[in-house]
Amino acid sequence: MRKGFSLIELLIVIIIISIVYFLGFDGIGLEKKRPKALTPLTLKSTIIHSDIVTQDATFICTNACRSCYIRHGISGSFEAYEQGIDLKGVQAYTLDENEEPVPMDYGRYQDQKICLKIDFYRNGSSTPLILKNEGGVYFLPAFFGTPQKTDTLEEARDLWLKNSKLASSSGDFY
Repeated sequence: MRKGFSLIELLIVIIIISIVYFLGFDGIGLEKKRPKALTPLTLKSTIIHSDIVTQDATFICTNACRSCYIRHGISGSFEAYEQGIDLKGVQAYTLDENEEPVPMDYGRYQDQKICLKIDFYRNGSSTPLILKNEGGVYFLPAFFGTPQKTDTLEEARDLWLKNSKLASSSGDFY
């Protein structure tokens, strides 16, 4: 007599393997890659390279930059930004008419002080900013280059001015 498995025994083994696979391994490799928490250095690239910004958008943070919101288009309503945020205590600066850094005052949203506001545009540009928190000072350029960490507001200002010179002589790039 031949020794072997019957058809029923093979079907039972296949069913058991299928059950173990679907209970234990289903979806492990299929999870979406979640963006990293927003930091001053990753804020711009994370927002621009995500599927969040497909048109002009405005990103604001309140509650000492612990809660953030994004608005698509100019007239859309703000929606809570659900991804990770590591912008606690950020103070935003711009340059005044004397090219000196001055803190930004954006007003209020939902009766909370806005600590950060940055506009993103379809062409990949954004509002240039200097951000400062306990971790350092950061320059976020509008067009060229990547955000950079500096030691002082003055160094960040110098990067802003250098970046502005590049943008104003953009004919050199064509």
